[in-house]
Amino acid sequence: MTVSGRFQAFAVVFSVVFAVTYVFAVENNLALFTYHPAFDEWNLLVARPKGAPAMYWYGWLTTCALAATAAGALASQLPEQWGKRIWPCLAWAVPVVVMGIFCYLLRGYFLR
Repeated sequence: MTVSGRFQAFAVVFSVVFAVTYVFAVENNLALFTYHPAFDEWNLLVARPKGAPAMYWYGWLTTCALAATAAGALASQLPEQWGKRIWPCLAWAVPVVVMGIFCYLLRGYFLR
């Protein structure tokens, strides 16, 4: 089975952009919505906690998914020869680097 250059470009660009955007979204708290589990309430964009912890993770994932889908869609419109030139190893190498970045950012939790 062969993979078309357009799908390969979409998949690689999606995974790279999702991982990089996730770091950016978490560090800058760019959530499209906030969930307050104690009150079973959803708010658009970032909302302050209301007497109990708020969950931003769902909003971060949505932010990253939209950005990665848009970037992947643009990459899939490249000419087929260009799509095949995108290095497929980036699809796993960049997320591994991002995991290392999160280990560094959360080192305070590991080194107590």
